[in-house]
Amino acid sequence: MNPSISKRKKFKNWRMSRPFWGATLSLLAGIIILYIPIQLLNIAFAPGNMVVIGLIFGGLIILMGALGYFYPKFNVVFGIVTIFLSVLSVMGALGGFLIGTILGIVGGSLSIAWKYEMIQPNNEIGALSNAEVAASSVLSEETTQK
Repeated sequence: MNPSISKRKKFKNWRMSRPFWGATLSLLAGIIILYIPIQLLNIAFAPGNMVVIGLIFGGLIILMGALGYFYPKFNVVFGIVTIFLSVLSVMGALGGFLIGTILGIVGGSLSIAWKYEMIQPNNEIGALSNAEVAASSVLSEETTQK
């Protein structure tokens, strides 16, 4: 274990290596979506009741959020499933008063949009990062075309 790296830096490196905000919002959406079915648990197993669907969808959304932390390579699949279940949760759980549905759609979208990129640290003062070099080359191409 390298003592020169702080816990904050380790957490930042861990967070940047996975769809952290997408998975976090998906977990929050699943918890909010589960709120209504858990309140109605005593009538959940009555015939013709849709509360069981709310329990299943909320649980699966929580599962997709948790799996997003541990399997970041499947971020697109987890994001699509999260969006799909969030929209369908309106049937069984009112979508967590629609707040859970909106959080699920945003979390799934963030999971889909996340992309892992290795960023090399700059040791020289005044050196441009890879993103700055790429942005400056696009700007220089646009100015030469005008």
